Amino acid sequence: MGSATREALASAREALTALGGKDGLAVGEQLFEVVRVIGDSSQLRSALADPSVAAADKLAVVNKVFATIGAPARTLLAEIVASRWSTQDDLLEGIEEIGIRAVASSAKPGGIEDELFTFGTAVGSNAELELAVGSKLGSTQSKSALVNALLKHKASPQALAIVDQLVQQPRGRRIGELMRHAASIVADQAGLAIATIITAAPLTAAQLDRLRAGLAKSYGRDLKLNEVIDPSIIGGIRVQIGDDVIDGSVSTKITELRLQLAS
Repeated sequence: MGSATREALASAREALTALGGKDGLAVGEQLFEVVRVIGDSSQLRSALADPSVAAADKLAVVNKVFATIGAPARTLLAEIVASRWSTQDDLLEGIEEIGIRAVASSAKPGGIEDELFTFGTAVGSNAELELAVGSKLGSTQSKSALVNALLKHKASPQALAIVDQLVQQPRGRRIGELMRHAASIVADQAGLAIATIITAAPLTAAQLDRLRAGLAKSYGRDLKLNEVIDPSIIGGIRVQIGDDVIDGSVSTKITELRLQLAS
């Protein structure tokens, strides 16, 4: 992520906070609609991401093309496009992230992350389902209809809105990666971080509590743990928090030993 994008994201998050979380679900859904429109139009992407285009001209484009969205969403969008972004893709990801944060602000902390993690795990463990929602050959309409059939009345409106956006516009990203990234954004909006814990067998509640306390102390913030059981690691534990990976699995140690012996 370039420095321009980091600064733009910081400004966008501040603008979202200034709105106070009112009508977060509606605002987020409108921003998702916006990012799909911009993503499908190279002309719009170029006009709104070009740093040489004046902010006033970008605002005119926003007011003309997105006149039907609500004032709060349009205010956020105006703030986002007025900033300088490192790339066109960064602009799209920025709008999408603020949409996810807006949706998350309309729900109680803790629930949406679990729903996104559960959906991502279910898709990742079912090749047929992963192909249906992740294939480039399927239409966005069919993917959206499938997601709504799977999650409607079973997941929160917030989780459904986020999943629907991500499967409609994956932009080359795998479903599991999308769900993990979205869950981390939702957790961050609530002041948390997500730690994915991979073990060969389930940990006890006491072990999870000790692990959570130790990680929270190291990272200086509360953590939400997602536990994944993977017998292939044989033993030990692997922890992933954002881009950080702490790998103490037996399988990794065996691989490292084999490499040492082969060198």
